[in-house]
Amino acid sequence: MAGSSSSDALPRSAAGVGGPWLMTAVISVATFMEILDTSIANVALDNISGNLGVSTDQGTWLVTSYLVANAIIIPISGFLTRAIGRKRYFLISIALFTMSSLACAFAPNLGLLILARVFQGMGGGGLAPVEQSMIADSFPPEKRGPAFAAFGMVVVVAPIIGPTIGGYITDTISWHWIFLINVPVGIAAFFASAFVVGEPEAVKEDTRKLRARGLKVDWVGFLLTAIGLAGLLIMLDRGQTEDWFSSPLIVAMGILAVAGLGGMVVWELNHEDPIVPLPLLGNRNFAITTLMMLMLGLLVFGTIQLVPQMLQQVFSYNAYSAGLALTYGGAIAIVCMPISGQVVGKVDTRLLLFPAFALQALAFWHFSSFSTNSTFADAAWGRFYISLGLPFMFIPISTVAYVGLKPGEADKASAMLNFFRNLGGAFGISLCQTLLARREQFHQSRLTESLSGLNPLYAENVARLTAAQGGDRQAALATIYSQVQRQAAMLSYDEVFRVLMWCVVGVLPLVLVLRVAGGKSEAPPAH
Repeated sequence: MAGSSSSDALPRSAAGVGGPWLMTAVISVATFMEILDTSIANVALDNISGNLGVSTDQGTWLVTSYLVANAIIIPISGFLTRAIGRKRYFLISIALFTMSSLACAFAPNLGLLILARVFQGMGGGGLAPVEQSMIADSFPPEKRGPAFAAFGMVVVVAPIIGPTIGGYITDTISWHWIFLINVPVGIAAFFASAFVVGEPEAVKEDTRKLRARGLKVDWVGFLLTAIGLAGLLIMLDRGQTEDWFSSPLIVAMGILAVAGLGGMVVWELNHEDPIVPLPLLGNRNFAITTLMMLMLGLLVFGTIQLVPQMLQQVFSYNAYSAGLALTYGGAIAIVCMPISGQVVGKVDTRLLLFPAFALQALAFWHFSSFSTNSTFADAAWGRFYISLGLPFMFIPISTVAYVGLKPGEADKASAMLNFFRNLGGAFGISLCQTLLARREQFHQSRLTESLSGLNPLYAENVARLTAAQGGDRQAALATIYSQVQRQAAMLSYDEVFRVLMWCVVGVLPLVLVLRVAGGKSEAPPAH
């Protein structure tokens, strides 16, 4: 166990054998595994769908089911840690995620695979919030920056390398192995966490007090949250595919989202012990940082899907090469995370956040200037700009979020932060895909208007291509049409990146109203 002096200073510390840094390293393995799984399966959807004999559209429910289950668990993970015990809940989450991964690998049909993904999402949903809570409680305020840098490495790097790893495994081995690799890692993380993570007396006392009151579960709040989040995320994930509100499914999901989340807000704000800690949003710093974390999720998860998709659709890269552009460009985040961890708390937080958000806007401006002649290096540089700023966003946001919170609220705050990050990712992906599809239709319609025999340039190109195709006019027309589709797609991606740029610019004023003291971020209280 950690020394007595450390325990006295930090009564809620989860550091056991080996101290807080060993604990951080060990628990980060499980979180890395879970966050990696949010992106690693995306590139294998075509292979999984073909192997199981279903359409790619049906296969996308593998992503949707995981996101929904994950999102439902995250907001209530703070309650579950108090009801079950923080260490016990963390170990249960690892075990459930690992066993579900094994079930995913051997699922014989789509139905069982989706069911396994639901349980995988439930197990994974508790890992990141609990780790963040353990870090906040196990380090004094002045040392939280480097500790959150380790956690930030997991959150930022895992989605960057996920598509590359997933593409490589799928192309060279089998899609089953994107789930099987979780099993040995999960087993190792379970036993290592059981050995090095401690359960302090203060946390045990919280659990005893909660159980002494009869462990009254806020079932109404939980059901309203589950219904509302399931409706919202299914609507966001399937909206473009189902043509939005012309689909009965999307209309039904929209009604569930409004009724469930609206009812949850009213109920939880008037409940003595809410399962979703909405009152925390009354803290100004926490409210602002949750909005920033929402934007961070949009940046990380939205671009992880958008950039490889652009490289494959417009530039004809395979999944592995598209993933490499993210990995090469994202490598700088590994270098900058420790630097950010060292400077957080030593300088005004606004001096880190403002340039970091501005750098994101610059990156999206860079992407919005792409043409069909852009190169792999152009894409890698764009990802470089994004990754350069992310460490100086994630760590300051994670640190400032705990300013002014009461002892014992770290579990609740961590759950809310992770929930908003995931929700931002869902919003980002939905926004990008919807805008992309609508603008691509618009540009394709405008470009085809010029494909007329009355246009001398068009007639000249048709004649030239027909001659090059050995007199095959239909082949020449097909070539021209494919060029029009490619150009329409490129223009659409440019516009989507421009919208993302303005979304980031809109967040910049919030940086200026964060509460600071003495030129530095106000240190959060010890827990």
